[in-house]
Order: sequence, then structure tokens, then C-alpha cells
Amino acid sequence: MTADPDATRDEHEPEPIKAVPLRRPGRWLAAVLILVLVGLFVYGAATNPAYRWDVYWQYLRDNRIAAGAVVTLELTVLAMVIAVALGTTLAVMRLSPNPVLRATAWVYLWIFRGTPVYVQLVLWGLVPSLYQHVALGVPFGPRLLELDVQSLQAAFAFAVIGLGLNEAAYMAEIVRAGINSVGEGQREASTALGMSWSQTMRRTVLPQAMRVIIPPTGNELISMLKTTALVTAIPLSTDLFGRARDIYGVNFLPIPLLLVTATWYLAITSVLMVGQYYLEKYYSRGISRKLTAKQLRELADAHGEARAK
Repeated sequence: MTADPDATRDEHEPEPIKAVPLRRPGRWLAAVLILVLVGLFVYGAATNPAYRWDVYWQYLRDNRIAAGAVVTLELTVLAMVIAVALGTTLAVMRLSPNPVLRATAWVYLWIFRGTPVYVQLVLWGLVPSLYQHVALGVPFGPRLLELDVQSLQAAFAFAVIGLGLNEAAYMAEIVRAGINSVGEGQREASTALGMSWSQTMRRTVLPQAMRVIIPPTGNELISMLKTTALVTAIPLSTDLFGRARDIYGVNFLPIPLLLVTATWYLAITSVLMVGQYYLEKYYSRGISRKLTAKQLRELADAHGEARAK
């Protein structure tokens, strides 16, 4: 008479583990404390007549504020285009074997990173006191472009240039860090294939460096959005903060207008943060061990086909 193998196996199987969750009273205490403090602040702000919430709701959807938000977005996008293009060029110059290019890029970074952006914008605002007109053209020949520096368009252009040139110095260091993150073997392989230094940068190094460059670039974009409030130094008052300042300069109610401005900045920043998340997710493909939903479905289908065979 032989023993039942199933019964024998059951005798040696371990008993199921009864997991007891770890108690963390500190977390609950901290959460309750934070909720109480936030509730007290919200209640105090909502019941304080000095906040003038009626004025806040009145100007939150005001056309002048919305127009200022559009100008702020225009300043942000145009300045970042200049910063990314010039910053990439400066980063490549810093890594160039040409000593003249390296020295030129270093001096640029030294000047623009060593002086406050507000001071730079003030200097750009003083350009009309030095020149009446700015013209570009052929030397001793016809003028291709002429700008009246006393006009509002000139103030907008100076704001874009001032913000873009300053940001380019920081973007250069971000791009340089991304380039240095690419392994030396990639450059050696490109050289073995007969690529020149510039071809290696364009076709091999920069595409791989994007996954390192994108996250801090997104942060710089959000920072640029808020830095546009400094264009009041030009002076330029058509941006979001400038519009709010003009309004509370008339009705003498700065608190609700500043809250309106903060709400608009927060809303735009939130949208940019969502876009940054998906952009980082796109460029981080292939470096994470976690499978995507599409990869899991394909793996399940392949496993099902293998079992069917």
C-alpha cells in the first residue's frame, strides 16, 4: 500500500504567511496636522474681507488679463527658441577642439551667468537712450532691416532678446552635460565609421543626449514663464504681470490682482508640467525595465500563441 502523493506534498507545504501591515502613526498624525493647518488658512482667507474675492472673480476672466497671458506665452516661447538654439551652439563650442571657439563660449557664459537677468533687462531697456534706430544691412549699401527703438515692438523685441540671451548661457551647460553623458564608445564608433566631429555630434551624440537634456529644459521653460514678469525693467507692460500692475495702479487693489496673476501663472505652469511629463516619458523609452502596456499585451499574445502550438 503506497501513500497518496498529494497528501504527502500537502504535509510539506508551508503554511500561508499572515502578513501584518506595519503601523505608521506618524504619517497619520502629519496628515491630520497638515489638513488642519490648510483648513485654518483657507477659512481665514475666505472670511477675510481684505482679500476682496469679489474683485478677484471679476478680473480672473478679464480680457486684459487674458491678453497679457498671451503676450507672456509669446515671450516664453520666443525666448526659449533663442535659448535652445544658441545654448546648443555654445555647448558644442565649449566641447570643440578649436580653442578660439572654446574661449568665446566661455566668455559668453561668464558674462551672462555672472550678471543678474534683471540688470541685463534694464540695460536692454536703456538702448533707446543710446540709439534712435537699429539697422541691419550691407556695409555702405542698402539697409535690409530697420527698427525704431522707441516703439512698443522694439520693447517686445528687446525683452525676447534679453531673456533669450540670458537663458542661452544656462541651456549651454544643460546641453553640455547631456553630451558628456553619452559614452565615449559612441564617439569612437562614429569615428571608426568615418564620421567627422560635427557629424558625430549631429547624428550620434545629440540624439542620445536628449533623454538627459529634456528634463532640465522643461524646468527652464517653466522658469522662463515666470521670469517674463521681469520685463517690467525694459519697460514692457503688456505681459500678464504688467497688465495686472496697470489695473491695480488705477483701482489701488493690488492683493486681488496679484492673486489673479498667480492663478494664471499656476494654470499655465500646470499645463507645461503635464507636457513635460509625457515628453520625458517619450525620450526615456528603452532605459527602463518596466514594460509598457503595449509591450505587456504583445508579450501575452506571444505567450498565448506559443502555448497553442
